[in-house]
Amino acid sequence: KDVSYSAAFPMVLYIIGLGLGDEKDITVRGLEAVRSCDEVYLETYTSLLTNTPTSTLEAFYGKRIIEADRETVESRSDTILANAKSSNVAFLVVGDPFGATTHTDLEIRARDLGIPVEKIHNASIMNAIGAAGLQLYKYGETVSIVFFTETWRPDSFYDKILSNRRSGLHTLCLLDIKTKEPTLESLARGKPVYEPPRFMTVNQAISQLLEVEEKRGEGAYGEGTTCVGVARIGAVDQVIVAGPMKRLLDVEFGGPLHSLVIAGEMHEIETEVLEKYYSVRQSSPCI
Repeated sequence: KDVSYSAAFPMVLYIIGLGLGDEKDITVRGLEAVRSCDEVYLETYTSLLTNTPTSTLEAFYGKRIIEADRETVESRSDTILANAKSSNVAFLVVGDPFGATTHTDLEIRARDLGIPVEKIHNASIMNAIGAAGLQLYKYGETVSIVFFTETWRPDSFYDKILSNRRSGLHTLCLLDIKTKEPTLESLARGKPVYEPPRFMTVNQAISQLLEVEEKRGEGAYGEGTTCVGVARIGAVDQVIVAGPMKRLLDVEFGGPLHSLVIAGEMHEIETEVLEKYYSVRQSSPCI
């Protein structure tokens, strides 16, 4: 059973969702919890509030924020948990706290140490994608699309998309982000040097998807398959554009973060929404 932030348990680890837009998307309950904490960590590698720097969060929350990258969360979380034994600690996550298994692991470890945990939820891409006009209960398994390299071009997502499409279900594709990724050369030297941040675009994702379809050839999708590309869902400048894969290749979606939906069988209302409001044939994408 979750505990509430009260005098009954003065030392709590709060795992708090920030939503998708900006500093104001945190819930009132989440904001109260943050302001009650002695230390505040912001997880920075599974997602980002791309238009909201940490300094803006600090000013709005009235707290100093410690940025926690992948290495900190996965390899040095003992520090976070040790602090939670003697003080209130907040662990902030863009979207909802449990969009990544890493955060479940943090909760398990905290509870094993006897640290009370409170989870405060928020909007995430998993439900906000409903803004794209396709009904949420008609989605199948979500897939991740990672950046291809010259030597690594994984296609495990293909079978899941194929299964979804054969069942008439839509597929949400979460697109890769690279933040604080060390170069292979620097790792070989034992002194990490980090690559500039990279965020996969809808266009890059479609290009990779079509490459895999050409290789696999099982008809999971094709250039004419209806898709919905979205950018910055939850922000005031969100963009949603629907159309055939090939047409979306030429759409400029703007800055990150991007996601892609590959449509399954569509109800007439879904078709109407896409054609009326989000069609690539319109002069400008809908916001």
